[in-house]
Amino acid sequence: MAAPLFTAAQLAVNVLDARSLLSAFGVAGIALVMFAETGLLIGFFLPGDSLLFTAGLLCTGTADRGSALSLPQVLVASAVGALVGAQVGYIIGRRGGRALLDRSRSRRLHEGAVRAEELLARYGHAKAVVLARFIPVVRTVLNPLAGALGVPVRTFTVWQTAGGLVWSIGLVLAGYALGSSVPNVDRYLLPIIALIVIVSLVPLAVELVRSRKRAAREGTAREG
Repeated sequence: MAAPLFTAAQLAVNVLDARSLLSAFGVAGIALVMFAETGLLIGFFLPGDSLLFTAGLLCTGTADRGSALSLPQVLVASAVGALVGAQVGYIIGRRGGRALLDRSRSRRLHEGAVRAEELLARYGHAKAVVLARFIPVVRTVLNPLAGALGVPVRTFTVWQTAGGLVWSIGLVLAGYALGSSVPNVDRYLLPIIALIVIVSLVPLAVELVRSRKRAAREGTAREG
C-alpha cells in the first residue's frame, strides 16, 4: 500500500505557528514558506520572520532536542526559498500582478500594496526592494508590484538577491547565535518569537505614521 502523501501531523499543522510548521515539515517547510510568503500573494499571512529565527534556534539542538535541524540545510532552504519566491513574484507581476491584487478582498493585503508603492516612490527601486524584505506583508506584495510597475529585471534581481540573503541568513544566524549562547533558551521561546514579530512590524508602523503626517501636512498646505 502506498504511503500517504501527508501524515496526520502535517495535515494538522498550524501555518501561523513557526514551531508547528518546523515540526511538521522540517527544512522543506522553510523553503516552501519562504517561497509562498515572498512569491505568492496568498502567502502574506505566513510567519516568515519568526520561522527563520526559530529555525536557527532549533539548529543548536537546545530549544527542542527532538527537533534539531541542520544549520547548513536551513541556511540553504531559507535563501533559496526567499530568492526564488521573490523572482517568481516579480514574473507574476509582469504578467498581470496588478489584476490579481485588485481581485483580493484582503484589507491587509491592499494596505501592504500601498506601503510597497510608497517605498518604491520614496526610496527608488534598489533601496525599496531591499527594505521591503524586512517589512511583513510589504515583502509579499512588493515583488509582483515591482513587475507590474516595470522595475527593470536586472535591477530587481540584483537587489532582491542582496536583500533576501541579508534577511533570510541574518535571521537564521541570529536565532542560532542566541540558542548557542543562552542556556535553556526554550523557556523563553514564546516571548522571543513575540518580540521578533513586534520588531518586524516596527518599520511598517513607522512608515504608516510618516505617511499620515505627510498627508496631514499636504492637506494643511492645500487649505492654506
